[in-house]
Amino acid sequence: MIRRRVIIDCDPGLDDAINLFLAFASPEALEIVGITTVAGNVPVALTERNARMVRELANREDVPVFGGCERPLRRPPVYADHVHGASGVDGMTAFEPRAARDDAHAVDWLVETLRAANAGEITLVATGPLTNLAAAFARAPDVLPKIAEVVLMGGARREGGNITPTAEFNMFADPHAAAAVFACGRPIVAIGLDATHQATATPERLAPLRAISGPVAEAALGMLEFANTVEFKRRGAVGAPVHDPCTVAYLLAPRLFATKPCCIQVETEAALTLGCTSVDYWGATGNAPNAVWVDEVDADALFALIAERISRL
Repeated sequence: MIRRRVIIDCDPGLDDAINLFLAFASPEALEIVGITTVAGNVPVALTERNARMVRELANREDVPVFGGCERPLRRPPVYADHVHGASGVDGMTAFEPRAARDDAHAVDWLVETLRAANAGEITLVATGPLTNLAAAFARAPDVLPKIAEVVLMGGARREGGNITPTAEFNMFADPHAAAAVFACGRPIVAIGLDATHQATATPERLAPLRAISGPVAEAALGMLEFANTVEFKRRGAVGAPVHDPCTVAYLLAPRLFATKPCCIQVETEAALTLGCTSVDYWGATGNAPNAVWVDEVDADALFALIAERISRL
């Protein structure tokens, strides 16, 4: 397996936290250059603290964490604390991490780090609104050749939306940033609701995690059970979708996912469909593909991978 140098841009967030555990537990495959956080599921002060909490639980304080953009590029902030809880990681016991945040702003650090990298050296993993990435690309378009690919969680085709009838949360939270990233010209892997709604945390899929002892497994299980409770209250569903871990899992085990090249564009103007992703699955527009769209995941294997990696921590 090729060891990738990755930067994880996130908004922890229950499933972002699980995704970070998955990445921290995979040093043979991933060199985590740094973690940048953005306002999304909760305000950036909390997403940045939550990333440091997860880092400490995983004993990976060697990885720097940077706080980033406090609001979207052109619209008021929107949060998802109704799903993730007031802390953003309800289900685990929040605490103030030992190590303080790094002083640099995430966008400044992204630009500096990408400029110092070799061409095609860095993989960006994005699991929140794409504000930090879009701001970095706009400020320093010269960094784009340094990016091997962007693997992001966001969007939907057949699944519609999860924050509005037509939009997935990350796309809706900052549609202008999302549109800019999809237009950046670098390879993109987009994992949206079409795939992640298959990855539900059913009791059967959580059983291996229950058998693992230790603070990381306890925190992960607590967050997933909290998400399941919220999902049942909101929709009567047994098992909440676990969206963000699909990104790191794709890097670790791409065989678990079915993909198709597509042209993806994001609606930025129409009120009823703001943040909607137009996924040209059948080539109707004649536009060249700008991304690889993921539309299937082997959910049982995904949860087995999560449990196996968390057992390492």
